[in-house]
Amino acid sequence: MNRLALVVLAVLNLELGTWNWNSEFPVPGSKFEVVAGGAAVLQAKQPAAAGRDWPQWRGPNRNGSVLAALPAQWPEALKKRWEIPVGTGHAGPVVSGNRVVVIAREGDQEIVRALDVMSGKEIWRAAYAAPYTVNSAAGSHGAGPKSTPALAGGRVFTFGIGGILSAFDLASGKLLWRVAAPAVLPQYGTATSPLIDGTSVIAHVGGHDNGALTSFDAATGKPRWQWTGDGPGSGSPIIATFGGVRQVIAQTQQLLVGLDASTGTWLWQMPFTTDFDQNAFTPVVFQDLLIFSGIDWPLTAIRPKLADGKWIPEMAWSNPQTSMFMSSPVVLDGTIYGLTPRSLGQFVAIDAASGKTLWNTKGREGENASMLGNRSWLLASTTDGNLVVARANPQKYEEVRRYRIAQSAVWAHPAITSTSIIVKDADKLICWSF
Repeated sequence: MNRLALVVLAVLNLELGTWNWNSEFPVPGSKFEVVAGGAAVLQAKQPAAAGRDWPQWRGPNRNGSVLAALPAQWPEALKKRWEIPVGTGHAGPVVSGNRVVVIAREGDQEIVRALDVMSGKEIWRAAYAAPYTVNSAAGSHGAGPKSTPALAGGRVFTFGIGGILSAFDLASGKLLWRVAAPAVLPQYGTATSPLIDGTSVIAHVGGHDNGALTSFDAATGKPRWQWTGDGPGSGSPIIATFGGVRQVIAQTQQLLVGLDASTGTWLWQMPFTTDFDQNAFTPVVFQDLLIFSGIDWPLTAIRPKLADGKWIPEMAWSNPQTSMFMSSPVVLDGTIYGLTPRSLGQFVAIDAASGKTLWNTKGREGENASMLGNRSWLLASTTDGNLVVARANPQKYEEVRRYRIAQSAVWAHPAITSTSIIVKDADKLICWSF
């Protein structure tokens, strides 16, 4: 049975209440848990940061949308403001005010640095021992951290590749609290990025077959709730509101799951497995649709809703010609823009309401791309070290500029401010001015 059929079968059986749950897909408590509320879905956005801030994975709203003003006309060349060696890793930089924060590896240490945005001058650094042995299957990605930090409430939250979760003071770099490395790690190292929810920081700690999606008190590190139904994936959780209930949504090791954001109570789940447990996608939301994908899985949209007192993930559409792996898309004015691995990397545009493909490029764009944009512009930072600028046009692909932003591979998600793009390549942090 192919993967599309499995998705359809899982959703249909969930709707009918007949899915044969077993030890591979454990459900907390009873088969279904009743949650009060309607079935409407709205995206729950984090409080919008100032246009110059980029406080977390995928930006202020955690979905690739750029709130900062982008140029009306893009220059022929970007101007390099500064370049600083910081160590290895694929964790993206984050920005708050005049500070950019990055975590990387040097030797057996992970080092968190705060730098001045304008000059690149180091303000503080915090280093700690972080021994880690790379899985041979992921050797090309190295032992550097993959999880992008989060900034909130004057604190920096980092998640190292070996599962060490730390909170630092943004002003001084002082360590505030730390959760030690777990005994069992994810197969390819920790890659999920921490999520801020008010006075809580949410992270999927633990490892293969033994994880806990946990809400921690951001000030003390004390756990507020935990869900232990699956190990962590490599994608990152989001928060969305479904039927009046704010939910933490995550693609875990083997599931797509929704939890009550306040209590961690399990609401719904559906099986989602990929070859070698490589769930590396961060879901996105459009209107009442939750959109997700994975390696060799079709891009799919569901409507999580209450029906007869039961939460069900109702199938909306699936695009069997398009899958997405580590590249999470951005939704701009009802159009999904992303990168599919097909033909060594094709940019694609897909109607978010119907799942219909609108256009795709010829290919060879790169193994991965960070997709960002606003109502006018689509930006793609590719593993080939390019920044592609195109018009956000659902009718056709309309490339405007292509800049060389790094001489080595760029896997980390860049940070966008009102005047610059900050890029982490193999071992450097580079600031380019528009």
